[in-house]
Amino acid sequence: MTRAQRKTVQDLRDLRGKRQLSMLRVTTLEEAEAAERAGIDMASVPTDMMLDPAFRDAAPSIFAVPGENFYEIGTTDDFIRWAFALYKAGADAVYCSAGTQTIARLAAEGIPVCGHVGLIPSKATWTGGFAAVGKTLETAKLVWNQVKALEEAGAFAAEIEVVPEAIAAEISRRSSLFMISMGAGAGCDAQYLFSDDVLGANTGHVPRHARVYRNFAAEFARLQEERVAAYREFASDVQSGAYPQPGHKVAARDEVLSAFQSWLDGV
Repeated sequence: MTRAQRKTVQDLRDLRGKRQLSMLRVTTLEEAEAAERAGIDMASVPTDMMLDPAFRDAAPSIFAVPGENFYEIGTTDDFIRWAFALYKAGADAVYCSAGTQTIARLAAEGIPVCGHVGLIPSKATWTGGFAAVGKTLETAKLVWNQVKALEEAGAFAAEIEVVPEAIAAEISRRSSLFMISMGAGAGCDAQYLFSDDVLGANTGHVPRHARVYRNFAAEFARLQEERVAAYREFASDVQSGAYPQPGHKVAARDEVLSAFQSWLDGV
């Protein structure tokens, strides 16, 4: 299947209100290739994978937004160097959960930035932990103020996480940002899930907003049992002499063996 040319920031803006875009967090090249083939619009990717030239071979037309938690990158200057390297490697934007001063510096350098509002896992202590944000008037105002701060800093997009759908829709309607919903309902511009949740590979906590489309966890468990069984059979064959068989060995010609034995006897 021939895919369209990779979208730009302007393309995303032009699509607002026309259709919802799909976004996944992918962490392997296999997942990136699958997302490309499936027609996924956008992907969040780890830094190392974005820097690997094989990523763009696997996903040439996906709008890629690499990102890490702010404390894993460092200061504003560290963010600038990090973002430049990723942009050079083919990133279309960068995710940044650091302060607005850092986002403003990135935007001033021409790097498209996606911020984060609502439940921000790396800053969840400020909003009461891993719970919805925006269920009260006070916290709804907080999310709106976060969005306005990102606008003023020059971000082009924001992930809005675990905010009541009606609140998120009102914010999205009034904001210039491209709003990416993770558990914030259908009133935004894109829907974002983690690949592990979509595939059912997550054996830990599954968020309320996640929808599981396959059961990879059961398949991984089955494969692990098959792995153990294969290892057990190998160990048994080694002990019994069933392995190696003639087809697994390299034979020596009789004259070579005889000459070698004679040489060894004389050493």
